[in-house]
Amino acid sequence: MSSAGLLTMRSLSALFLGCLIAGATSAAPSADEMLAASDDIRNPSQAFSMTVTLTEFQAGKQVDASTLTSYARPQPGGQFASLIRFVLPARDAGKLMLKHGNEMWFYDPTNKASVRLSPQQRLMGQASNGDVATVNFSRDYKATLAATETIQDGERQPRRTHKLALSATAPDATYASIDLWIDADSNRPIKARFFADSARLLKTAYYRRYQTQLGAQRPTETVIIDGLDPQSVTLMRFSAYAARAIPEAWLQRDFLPRFKPD
Repeated sequence: MSSAGLLTMRSLSALFLGCLIAGATSAAPSADEMLAASDDIRNPSQAFSMTVTLTEFQAGKQVDASTLTSYARPQPGGQFASLIRFVLPARDAGKLMLKHGNEMWFYDPTNKASVRLSPQQRLMGQASNGDVATVNFSRDYKATLAATETIQDGERQPRRTHKLALSATAPDATYASIDLWIDADSNRPIKARFFADSARLLKTAYYRRYQTQLGAQRPTETVIIDGLDPQSVTLMRFSAYAARAIPEAWLQRDFLPRFKPD
């Protein structure tokens, strides 16, 4: 083969290899896309209700429990508005929490007063007010791919994961930053670590017990472990998922005194 022909073949080979590399690069999802995919697994895309059961443990012994009903409706921009109704224990029955946009409110029917809440405030055990509201992380955080590594999941099984570093972009984000591990093949959320503004570890969560709910496999349990005391654990269980129409009026602070569940 002539030198000119050999040069042409090399040029074509280099061009072909470059196209393959470019194609592979363009096909790889970004960290933000992976985060959005994990949100879609945690949360249905339509309005829905579910039961949230919180159980607090200290050194393996149950010390408290609470049952809530959550009503969530997607809002423009991809975030949710959430109304949470307290069901049990009886002393709390009928109390309400509302998260809509940048605001969160608590309503007590006994004194008919609504007060402003912080999403970071603890509701019970290691679960904060913001934890029981339906939230898409991708709307409040910017993600970067920190590592690809194998970790132990909530079922104590090894999982190959992408570790995403999330930094808050919204002023009302519940946490300043989050480390989130998602399954490298399915984007299922596996583990998360939540940090305060000071970079102090607040808690670690494991997402587990995946079941089919509203058309997708979703985690039905979150185990939350205190960042300082590993003996302090709160278990969040999600059940009774149901697609339903949720009136916009339910999600207004002024409507809280008139709210009547179906």
